[in-house]
Amino acid sequence: MSTSQHSLVDELKSGLDAPICLTWELTYACNLQCVHCLSSSGRRDPHELTTQEAFGVLDDLAEMQVFYINIGGGEPMIRRDFFDILDHAARRGIGVKFSTNGAYLTPERARRLASMDYLDVQISLDGLDAATNDPVRGDGSYALARTAMDNLAGAGFGPFKISIVVTRHNVAQLDGFKALADEYGATLRVTRLRPSGRGADSWHELHPTNEQQREIHRWLLDHGDHVLTGDSFFHLNALGESLPGLNMCGAGRVVCLIDPTGDVYACPFVIHDEFKAGSVRDAGGFAAVWRESDTFLALRQPQSAGACASCGQFDACQGGCMAAKFFTGLPLDGPDPECVVGHGEAALLEGSTPPLMLVDHSRPVPVTLLAR
Repeated sequence: MSTSQHSLVDELKSGLDAPICLTWELTYACNLQCVHCLSSSGRRDPHELTTQEAFGVLDDLAEMQVFYINIGGGEPMIRRDFFDILDHAARRGIGVKFSTNGAYLTPERARRLASMDYLDVQISLDGLDAATNDPVRGDGSYALARTAMDNLAGAGFGPFKISIVVTRHNVAQLDGFKALADEYGATLRVTRLRPSGRGADSWHELHPTNEQQREIHRWLLDHGDHVLTGDSFFHLNALGESLPGLNMCGAGRVVCLIDPTGDVYACPFVIHDEFKAGSVRDAGGFAAVWRESDTFLALRQPQSAGACASCGQFDACQGGCMAAKFFTGLPLDGPDPECVVGHGEAALLEGSTPPLMLVDHSRPVPVTLLAR
């Protein structure tokens, strides 16, 4: 990492006046029950923010000069006021990227999205075919996603995004995903699997092997200038050559999450009381949580290298992902469970106690990863 990159990372670690990447889960309601869902979505929470409360959050973000947010769920298009929220964001000059499984992205809605400003659409897909995708995302989900892509293309939406979570079952399809994105004139976004939500139960079966981690690293080095990652693979920098992007955990410093009921968490991947910083319904709203929360202020303090201090790769990987460590029961100053040097695997073998998942919005239907 260059000196300028080091100084930028050091500045970001102390926190910014406003997040540069804010994720807002609009609802826990979802037509699918993906086995790796970070928020265990399925059923709507009866206490989710009202339309007017959602408008108020957007007004607060505009006052803070937040110019871009990520909207997700659950499935955000399930909310009846979904387009009202998009319209209000546009009126306040806030750009929106929203993630969808595509089930409700009809040709008519695709045309409406194509007519809107400050908008980006991301379609979730975890396999190049139904045989790879549907065991993870649900029967028929591959067809839904491809139809949504066709509808966006037919509406002349322009470059949308195709988002995949890398698992041991689709690593070999990375070239194919890139070709699919190119075919649509879309951008490919590749993200890391985290063991949170329902992903806590499927992580051990789905997360890439050590050898596949090395394959992912090589692939991203070759394609990183044309593929988005959300800086989710910085733990792979321990392999020697750094990937494009920031080499740091941005939790509570440059990123955070607002859940459907208005609770604010340090990171989109740690929806757990231990990382809850407050609520947009509290006095002072989101701005007070971001600037004054004890949770966020603690995260912005210099962090100890802990057990990783003796490893010569700590400066390269920064100890990896906080969420991945927390939900596998490893200490936050310990190694990433997918540490490519092997320290995480060794730590897991020594024994760890993952935290209890306090809230589960899954519908009362068995969710299992189908045998291959």
